[in-house]
Amino acid sequence: MSRIGNNPITIPEGVTVEVKDNLITAKGKLGELTQEFSEIDVKIEDGTITLERASDKKDLRAKHGLYRALIANMIEGVSKGWTKELELVGVGYRASNQGQKLDLALGFSHNIILDIAPEVKVETVTEKGKNPIVKLTSFDKQLVGQVAAKIRGFRKPEPYKGKGVKFVGEEIRRKAGKSA
Repeated sequence: MSRIGNNPITIPEGVTVEVKDNLITAKGKLGELTQEFSEIDVKIEDGTITLERASDKKDLRAKHGLYRALIANMIEGVSKGWTKELELVGVGYRASNQGQKLDLALGFSHNIILDIAPEVKVETVTEKGKNPIVKLTSFDKQLVGQVAAKIRGFRKPEPYKGKGVKFVGEEIRRKAGKSA
């Protein structure tokens, strides 16, 4: 029995949720998101959303929890938004942005210039003596995660010195180097 799928989702003030056929739409102050679903019954009653499944088949149990999590993320996204922060660890690693263009200096022979989707707001913070930080904010959790993963993929943190692009708060497994 899915424990996540059984939890009801409360709809906060300022968010409207509509269900038409196999499509659920959430509108809030930050934006609008839609999600398709199948084989699960979605019911909206008294400001809460409940999801029910027809039987206890394995694929239905999996979809039950999946759609509940996706819908909860949509509702939180359009009401509060999602933020990911990336930290650039390394000598000479820099980040700057002009609008939706992110300019990264990650130790390659050239800077990486990345066009970021208009739904994602990008901000770079550079303080003297601290590592540069790239903040990504949007109402779409999947899009923020995808953009953050792409930026991290340019220079993943390495285990010896810890250099690279990492999420703020991420612990990197460190290895001992060669002992002479």
